[in-house]
Amino acid sequence: MQLTVEQILEILKLVDSSGCEEFRLETADVKLVVRKTAAGTSPAEVSRAPAPEGATARVPPAEREEHAAATAEIEAVPDGLVAIRAPMVGTFYRAPAPGAPPFVEVGSAVKENDTVCILEVMKLMNSLQAGVRGRVTRICVENATLVNHGQVLLLLEPDGIPLPSGERAG
Repeated sequence: MQLTVEQILEILKLVDSSGCEEFRLETADVKLVVRKTAAGTSPAEVSRAPAPEGATARVPPAEREEHAAATAEIEAVPDGLVAIRAPMVGTFYRAPAPGAPPFVEVGSAVKENDTVCILEVMKLMNSLQAGVRGRVTRICVENATLVNHGQVLLLLEPDGIPLPSGERAG
């Protein structure tokens, strides 16, 4: 079993947010050990067995850099807009099922309790609500994409009283 960089980062974040003090994962090509210290999670020990001849990396450095650049680009929230951020690492889905229409589109009006997307974490589907009455101005993530904790998923223009930039009502 080969792990991608994104999968290893997801494991680290899950362990960090959990109550466990130590986590170990060992496969034919990866050994991962994470130990928490009093100040948080210590750097993980990751070692890879030599790759078989002809094997290539699953996530080329260029793709990792593109992902990091795309994530950084959408983290800045323009004044007057509200960011809906990922509350955990998971896979972002715009619709309730494959082939179903998306929950929202750019320009859609939403109320506080309207579901705007789903975040799948370890085969559990978590519905995310708008949290504020307003209009969708931007969908920042492609459907079926792995997202990081705190990453901006959607931007909304709230109705009524303006909120400070990047804050979520609720």
